[in-house]
Amino acid sequence: MTHLRYGFRTFLLELVMVAAGLAFLFPVYALITLSLKSSKQIASAPLSPPTSPTMANFSRAWSAAGLGSALVNSTLITIASLICLIALGAFAAYFLARCASRLGYGLYVLFLLGIVLPFQLGMIPLFKLVDQLGLLGTYQGMIIFYTGIQLPFTIFLYTGFIRALPRDYANAALIDGATHLQAFTRVVFPLLRPITGTVLILNAVFIWNDFFTPLLYLGGSARETVPVRVFSFVGQYVSDYGLVFAGLVLAALPILVVFLLLQRYVIRGFASGLKG
Repeated sequence: MTHLRYGFRTFLLELVMVAAGLAFLFPVYALITLSLKSSKQIASAPLSPPTSPTMANFSRAWSAAGLGSALVNSTLITIASLICLIALGAFAAYFLARCASRLGYGLYVLFLLGIVLPFQLGMIPLFKLVDQLGLLGTYQGMIIFYTGIQLPFTIFLYTGFIRALPRDYANAALIDGATHLQAFTRVVFPLLRPITGTVLILNAVFIWNDFFTPLLYLGGSARETVPVRVFSFVGQYVSDYGLVFAGLVLAALPILVVFLLLQRYVIRGFASGLKG
């Protein structure tokens, strides 16, 4: 049996890892600490541990910003967008992964270009198009926007994973008389559970935390999402940062719970997709 030697290089690596961990944990510490302090405590010692923690900031932030309705809006937009992304992305990826023609390869390259090009380049034409369609301030406009923006990335993940799957499963279903649609829905799609978890969490984090697009398309309407409502504190309560950070904590909790539930699928699905 060989014994690992604990040398100076290992000690340096441990120091680097500890420093990296502290760097990632510091924003979380500051967020929670400031949300539990009053305005006077924040002004005197912003980063020190709270001597007398208060939960008043959370109740005030909830009522002042109307976070209840904002959470409903964000949840509806996120869930509907994820359903569209999974349905369209999985079907399209199955065709691209199994199609050996130039058309399939060309479409795959076209979707990859959608990942490289920033969507901000088309923000003004997209805004005019949504306005002309009468979808400004609606759930439908946001769902269509997020589906189109995140579809190339979703197809990229699904295509790599499907290419790594053996063809025997779908071929056996086709031999038994199933159509391609039945082979996909009953045989292939259940095997996509790891990458579907990855698609869910990565797209959910992006959609839930997006601020600029809801501000542009939903600003001033009753369908504003959580980041837009939290931003209202910056202008209305400039000196009361306790409300700002309490609102950020409330906004981050739902997506944090989803991430903790699906985190085991993220690395597994993403790594499996890269094999293809």
